Amino acid sequence: MTDGSRVAIPAAEPTELRADRMSRKSSAPEIDRLIQLLARMPGLGPRSARKAALTLLKRRVELLEPLAAAMTEAAAKISACPDCGNLDTVSPCTICRDERRDRSLIVVVEEIGDLWALERAGVIRGVYHVLGGHLSPLDGIGPDRLNIPRLIDRARPPAVSEVLLALNATVEGQTTAHYLKDLLVANGVSVSTLQQGVPVGGELDYLDEGTLAAAVRSRRAL
Repeated sequence: MTDGSRVAIPAAEPTELRADRMSRKSSAPEIDRLIQLLARMPGLGPRSARKAALTLLKRRVELLEPLAAAMTEAAAKISACPDCGNLDTVSPCTICRDERRDRSLIVVVEEIGDLWALERAGVIRGVYHVLGGHLSPLDGIGPDRLNIPRLIDRARPPAVSEVLLALNATVEGQTTAHYLKDLLVANGVSVSTLQQGVPVGGELDYLDEGTLAAAVRSRRAL
């Protein structure tokens, strides 16, 4: 200008605020909700959840709609087995109903994924019991948070002669195993644990079938 006055230039908006404002406006609330729910899944952070949501939305017919239908059906039909804690569409579950199973052997696992892993290995002829986790005082998980009373009620001779504690080779898993041993021995049953093939800190759901088979066959008394 001729009078030498200066025109005030607005300060630039910080990059973080600008990016946050743009991200909030870039997707519909329904998409944000989908991303938030996906981000709660194990192994999926916000970035992975966004990628998964975008893939589902772009492939609506072949992925999103069949997945939504399958999840709706699963929510309506699948429930926890009252005997072992496995998930199935029938109650008791298919494994507990199988008359070919050796009911004198109960295999105790932490999570359903561990049960599935052992079934894939094809070395278990007995029945299962899912604890629903492991003891972890630091996380506030005590015996009252696990499916222990039902196990003690099931594991009684003469119907049951052995309980195999197929728990993860972690500090928490082994602590849980020793806690259960005292309760089960008092019931008069033999207690064993996995041996060869399971590395320290290893989780059953991540081990290959051959390693699991070797660990089951070489189990030892606890």
